[in-house]
Amino acid sequence: MSGNDYLKFMTEQVISYMELPSEEKRKRKEAQKRDASLYANKWLGMLPFTLKIMFHKGE
Repeated sequence: MSGNDYLKFMTEQVISYMELPSEEKRKRKEAQKRDASLYANKWLGMLPFTLKIMFHKGE
């Protein structure tokens, strides 16, 4: 992929994101947060979950 093609692709992605309604952006962010926690548990086991519980228990 040449530099101009990459720049065109990134510009299109940014513009399409900017044109989304704020509600859709919020839904995407929430989905990414859910997926991130699943990824951590899937690949790293119970360690991230245990640490999360330990740190939140003190609050």
